[in-house]
Amino acid sequence: MPPPRPPKDLLPLERALISRGLRAIAGVDEAGRGCLAGPVFAAAVVLPPGLILPEVDDSKKLAPDLRERLFAVICREAVAWSVASVDAAEIDRINIHHASLKAMRVAVASLSDSPDYLLIDGKFTLDGFRPQEAVVSGDARSQTIAAASILAKVSRDRWITEEGKKYPGFRFAKHKGYGTAEHREEIRRHGLTPLHRRTFRM
Repeated sequence: MPPPRPPKDLLPLERALISRGLRAIAGVDEAGRGCLAGPVFAAAVVLPPGLILPEVDDSKKLAPDLRERLFAVICREAVAWSVASVDAAEIDRINIHHASLKAMRVAVASLSDSPDYLLIDGKFTLDGFRPQEAVVSGDARSQTIAAASILAKVSRDRWITEEGKKYPGFRFAKHKGYGTAEHREEIRRHGLTPLHRRTFRM
């Protein structure tokens, strides 16, 4: 039996920034961009410099129970953290791209301490914040961004599971508003709920 592989190093970006004298590094990520229903959520997280959380990874790669456990760990260990959301009606009004960026801006602005630097998952930076950088596939490359992805994902899953109880024809607790075959069939049978997005402009 081969020996277990060592955990993936998710701190190279953070170490490079710390070597430049930056200490309060905020990871920023969103969850729910590709859904048919529910808000888009975003989180911003500042972790203590040098902290290693071995189980933290891209939230999409983690089992739900592990995400829940890590949510508590991250909130306990973080120097600062914040979660924000933009609802379906506003997504329809300004489109999902701008809604995702808005949720991230609000999450960063809501941090109890101003960060020295932002690491943002994706291709886009945030207006009004400097210095910062966008990191493609950042939730798989940066522990700080991965931590934010977990907070955003768990917060959104909790929200839509609770709100979804108002619509018994839909199994929101299962599909979380994503466009699964089951969810599309529910829409065909029952129509759209107030949780559903009506437009899908980028």
